[in-house]
Amino acid sequence: MKQSTFVIIVVVLAFAIALGIYLFVLGNPANFKDGDNRQKPDNLMGMVYTGGPIVPVLISLSIMVITFIVERILSLRKAQGRGSLPTFLKNVQRSLSSGDVEAAVKACEHQRGSMANIIRAGLEHYQTFTKEHKTMEAEKQMAEVQRAIEEATALEMPLLEKNLIAMSTIASIATMLGLLGTVIGMIRAFQAMAHAGAPDAIQLSIGISEALVNTALGIFAAVVGIVAYNFFVNKVDNFTYMIDEASYDILQTLKAK
Repeated sequence: MKQSTFVIIVVVLAFAIALGIYLFVLGNPANFKDGDNRQKPDNLMGMVYTGGPIVPVLISLSIMVITFIVERILSLRKAQGRGSLPTFLKNVQRSLSSGDVEAAVKACEHQRGSMANIIRAGLEHYQTFTKEHKTMEAEKQMAEVQRAIEEATALEMPLLEKNLIAMSTIASIATMLGLLGTVIGMIRAFQAMAHAGAPDAIQLSIGISEALVNTALGIFAAVVGIVAYNFFVNKVDNFTYMIDEASYDILQTLKAK
């Protein structure tokens, strides 16, 4: 599935689920003292409902962040392959040190994942290139192998970094929408206080609730998005560093042979 298609599906489903939660769960008449009028919340869910039309948007952003977090966890786990990466790298190094390149390639096929794909691309290019250019200097041969590894890395990196920009964007949008909801709620509260005579207590309480609820939901979505973004960026950086180290060690081993 293409990246854009996946994001569109997540956005549509998240908004549909959030709208259903807002209308049928939070907006359930049982959550209000005045039933279908939905003006006097009787519990926390009723109070969240009084946050206004921005609430379902903030809920959908929270759902999207959680969805992208789950997708990133599964994708990074898949990128590591079937078994332990340190064990896999030791087996590859052992095979290359003994001169058995074919065994190292089979280990990559068994391991799978981004690391194994990159190493396998380099080893397979090494096998074919050295056979076709036996008289070429070792430095030039290794340069070609390194180029193959770099090309394979460039293909794998987008898979590792997928949806990270979406997380950071959602965090920024959630903050702004939470602030917008806060301002709208305060405007409603001041309008209630501006009534001639006694202030409209119901509208005043709804305005304050709207301001606080939108602030809370916006902060929640933003904090989760920022923390998740920084966590996965760090994971990708560490994984990239491991790829660079493994590639360098393999090139040095092949060069020595």
